[in-house]
Amino acid sequence: MKDLSSEIELLESGLSEWGIEIDDLNVERFRKYLYLLIEYNKKVNLTAITEPRDIIIRHFLDSVSILTMDILYRGMRILDVGSGAGFPGLPIKICVPELDVMLLDASKKRVVFLNHVIDALKLDKIVAVHGRAEELGHSQYREAFDVVVSRAVAPLRVLCEYCIPFVRPGGFFLSYKGPGALEELEASRNAIDILGGSFVEIRNVDVPFSQKTHNIVVIRKEKRTPDRYPRLPGKPQKSPL
Repeated sequence: MKDLSSEIELLESGLSEWGIEIDDLNVERFRKYLYLLIEYNKKVNLTAITEPRDIIIRHFLDSVSILTMDILYRGMRILDVGSGAGFPGLPIKICVPELDVMLLDASKKRVVFLNHVIDALKLDKIVAVHGRAEELGHSQYREAFDVVVSRAVAPLRVLCEYCIPFVRPGGFFLSYKGPGALEELEASRNAIDILGGSFVEIRNVDVPFSQKTHNIVVIRKEKRTPDRYPRLPGKPQKSPL
């Protein structure tokens, strides 16, 4: 395996800044995940970020920035919508192994990669599922999760229709956004209300070694989502609420 010691030290340093400590087993899991992502990306387009240092900062640390918030607890059931190469769900799972995590993606090739990583890292209580949020939002997964997360998938007003139906009443939808978070929120207020949510806050998180703006939009599920949502595949994107 390629020597990634300096990158892993960078990761541990970043986590330490947040007071997040992981044991040797999970340090090794991050190392293996980083290696597999770099190697697999040569065959399948998983990420445009290919330098190991950049992956550590812009994928791994950015993903676990959510752990600086007092929302996730051991034993919670978490859904990552549009997980792609596993972000943010896999890094969160590695840091908090007691979480029950589901990774959802519409790309079969990405789901194959995610299952390969799950097996290689010997993780339990985590599953990667191939499917569309618009369809699975009407399945046994509807309103079945304590927290739903999503990162770099779609505009917030579209994401709300993908994600809020999966959240149990009283749970949270957490959306990772950049500097335009406030503008996206303003455009999403109607969707949030229709789908049974309420806006809580936009939390700005300083990610170690990064100069970019990182925001997490926090939406609480107050009441059940009306049965008609999410609409048919493609409809949320074409005609946002």
